Amino acid sequence: QVQLVESGGGLVQPGGSLRLSCTASGSIFGINDMGWYRQAPGNERELVATITSGGTTNYADSVKGRFTISRDNAKNSVYLHMNSLKPEDTAVYYCNARVRTRSVPPGRYLEVWGQGTLVTVSS
Repeated sequence: QVQLVESGGGLVQPGGSLRLSCTASGSIFGINDMGWYRQAPGNERELVATITSGGTTNYADSVKGRFTISRDNAKNSVYLHMNSLKPEDTAVYYCNARVRTRSVPPGRYLEVWGQGTLVTVSS
C-alpha cells in the first residue's frame, strides 16, 4: 500500500501565495521523480513542475519564475510554493510520485497519484 496525500489548497486572491504539500506513505523502498500536475475545469491534466531524486527541477512555461518545487527525502514529501498567483492558476492540483516497492522489479517504478487539492485564485 502506497498513498500520497496533498494539502494546502484553498482560496487566494490574485497576486497572493500558497504552499502545497504532499507526503507519501506505505511500504516504500525508494522514490524517484516527484511532481505536481493540475487540471482546470474543461481542460486536460497538465504538468506543472517536476523534481528528480537528485534535485533537478523542471517547470511549465506558464509557472516559471512564480512557482518553486522542492522535496524533503527524509519526510517523503514534495512541496509547491506558488507566488504571484493568477486566476488562470485555478485548478485541482495533484501530486505524483514514482515509487519503488517490493512488488516492483529492479529499475522499475510504480506511479502513484494523490487525491488532489483545489486551488482557487479569485477576487
